[in-house]
Amino acid sequence: MTIAKPDFIEGIAKGMAVLESFDTERQRLNATLAAERAGLTRAAARRHLLTLAHLGYLETDGSYFWMSPKVLRFSGSYLASSRLPRALQPTLNRLAAQTGESFSAVVLDGEEVVIVARSGSYGMPTRVLAYGLHLGARLPAHATSTGRVLLAALTPAQLSLWLKGRTLPRLTPHTVTQARLLRQCITEVRKQDCSFAGEEHELGVQALAVPLRNMQGQTVAALNVVLSGGRHDADALLRRMLPLLFEAARELRALL
Repeated sequence: MTIAKPDFIEGIAKGMAVLESFDTERQRLNATLAAERAGLTRAAARRHLLTLAHLGYLETDGSYFWMSPKVLRFSGSYLASSRLPRALQPTLNRLAAQTGESFSAVVLDGEEVVIVARSGSYGMPTRVLAYGLHLGARLPAHATSTGRVLLAALTPAQLSLWLKGRTLPRLTPHTVTQARLLRQCITEVRKQDCSFAGEEHELGVQALAVPLRNMQGQTVAALNVVLSGGRHDADALLRRMLPLLFEAARELRALL
């Protein structure tokens, strides 16, 4: 969404940039680090950090700052009020109970995908991945099955803009890190209407995803199943899981 310049509140934008500078790589930041990450001067970053701490969104020891539980109000409000997670949850639970595997629904946010709904893993312990599979977890779009499904929904011009100047980090020896190869993968996803990612995000983890479309044919999310604990045969996974995922996507279409 674009707005007129007079309607843009620069102070809010800078404050959000400081808040977003905290991530899994840097959970604690001082004013210098926050300034570098948010693209601000050190003095401006310090004022925003102190304000966010005063409002209760950050905690501090006087030098370093870190997020407080209050920031969960945003995600909690989204999950409670958004129609998408509530519409998907019963289907995710049913799939998990039927197969004993773990299922998630994911949306695209910039260079990452975000888990907005997920099932438990019934009948077996759930292994926590390095980046986590909890609600709100953010994963790199280029290295995940859901990310490629969602990138495949972009127009060629939108995909080119998404790739422009972007570095694709190598997370495992199997990660696709060249834009040309990623384009080829996404072209194949468009043809097959599904995406398989084998150990690209984390070794020992494979995932299969399909798009979730509304009645207008727009892709609003991706549905995937994640298997961990060893290398699974891709063809066997497709035969076993793909019909279930496609059927669930068809059932959910009227709800989206």
